[in-house]
Amino acid sequence: QVQLVESGGGSVQSGGSLRLSCAVSGYTYSSGCITWFRQVPGKMREGVAAAYAGGGSTYYADSVKGRFTISQDNAKNTVYLQMNSLKPEDTAMYYCAARSGTCGNWRVSWTYNYWGQGTQVTVSS
Repeated sequence: QVQLVESGGGSVQSGGSLRLSCAVSGYTYSSGCITWFRQVPGKMREGVAAAYAGGGSTYYADSVKGRFTISQDNAKNTVYLQMNSLKPEDTAMYYCAARSGTCGNWRVSWTYNYWGQGTQVTVSS
């Protein structure tokens, strides 16, 4: 059974940093696409950053380029999202998701088979 468990969310002031973790189990981690999404109430889920599982190319939404970094520890089957220079508009529930195949069209949420439960990030001004 595939499980994705996020952690690391919290409340920070504008300009602060957080690191989110996504622990993956029951999944063939050496392949596929692992992606961080975020969602605020009333809005569509937004792709934030993606990485090919096991290492390789990474992808970012324009809104977070230069501030967020996706990385992974293959030995721990864990994907991280380092978030720096946080802004109030980064406030959202953050989810990690996984699917087989490449990271083409990585921002299309319905193409992902597996989702975590989410972790809340709140940035105050």
